[in-house]
This record gives sequence, structure tokens and C-alpha cells, in this order.
Amino acid sequence: MQVGAIRGAPPEITRETYISVDVEASGPIPGQYSMLSVGACLVGKKRRDFYVELKPISDGYLEGALAISGLSFSDLREHGTDAAMAMAEFERWVESVTPVGQSPVFVAFNATFDWMFTHYYFMRFLGRDPFGVSGLDIKAFYMGVMASNWAATSKRWIDKRFLPSRPLTHHALDDAVWQAEVFENLLAYQCARRAGSP
Repeated sequence: MQVGAIRGAPPEITRETYISVDVEASGPIPGQYSMLSVGACLVGKKRRDFYVELKPISDGYLEGALAISGLSFSDLREHGTDAAMAMAEFERWVESVTPVGQSPVFVAFNATFDWMFTHYYFMRFLGRDPFGVSGLDIKAFYMGVMASNWAATSKRWIDKRFLPSRPLTHHALDDAVWQAEVFENLLAYQCARRAGSP
């Protein structure tokens, strides 16, 4: 998102393009387990989306992880996109939605998990990461905006005015869009407070 699209956004952050990213994986860590799908979308009204399902890069998987995503390990082995090709496509998409002179900012809920997988894949297969060594965690952002503690950043405790009415589906693109809406609501709230609105 070009943050200036939100009324009241401070000019110093209009050179950033926020991109919501969600992944589904076959287990808790990259390398030993595989990233099975990636979904991403621009944060803001001008929605542009990206989605790909990947061929596994290892044999490791947890039945519980596959049950959550609903993805089939065997189907992805046969029909998934090669990991190097998928990451090259993702990089091209990130570049295509990031205006010249702006920087893409990785945004997720919880960013540590999703960024860990995408960064590993970008570095392993492309030798670079368009997002760099950073990511914006929506939970941490909420904690700062609301002056809450970490426990209060769980989805069940977050102020309902910031949450979309629909649930998370554990489809990577659906969840990326869900995250984007949460972040948009938080940004609008923060900008309104800066502008002195109630």
C-alpha cells in the first residue's frame, strides 16, 4: 500500500508499499519442512493479489500441518510450481506492485513464522530477498498502537473493531487479505489519532 492513500498518513512513510504475506507449510521450520503455498496482497483499497502453490523441497511433513491448510503433499509433488520458479514469480510480482522510489514492506500476523519461510526460500533459490532482512508484525504493531501487553495481541483478544467479520480460512491468499484488512484498520485508527480525531 502507498500509505499516503490513508487520510492523515504522515508524509515520511508514503515511500513505503505495505504487502501482506501469508504462507502455509508442511511443518514448523524451513529446510526440514516445505513451504506449500504463498499468498500476498497489497494493503489498501487498490487490491492486487499473488498466489502460488509450491512443489515440496523435502520429504518432511506433519499431518496436523497438512490438515490445517487442506493441501495435499502428493498432489503438490506432482502439480506444484518448482520452488525456484515460484520465488522468481513472487519477486517479479513484488517489484511490479512497488512503485519506483518506494520500498516493499513485508507485513504478516504473526510475521516471524511467515517471513522465516519466505526469506529462506528467497535466499536459497534466488540469493536475495526483495523485502530484505525485516518484516512488520501486525501483533507487535497492535501492541504499540493500543499500548497493550503481548498476551492481548491474540486474535481472540484484539479489539473487534479491527478484525474482519469473516474468519481465517488457512488458505494463504484469503489469510493475506484478512491480515491486510486488520492492518488497514489499525493504520486508519492510528492516523485518526494523530490527526486528533476521537
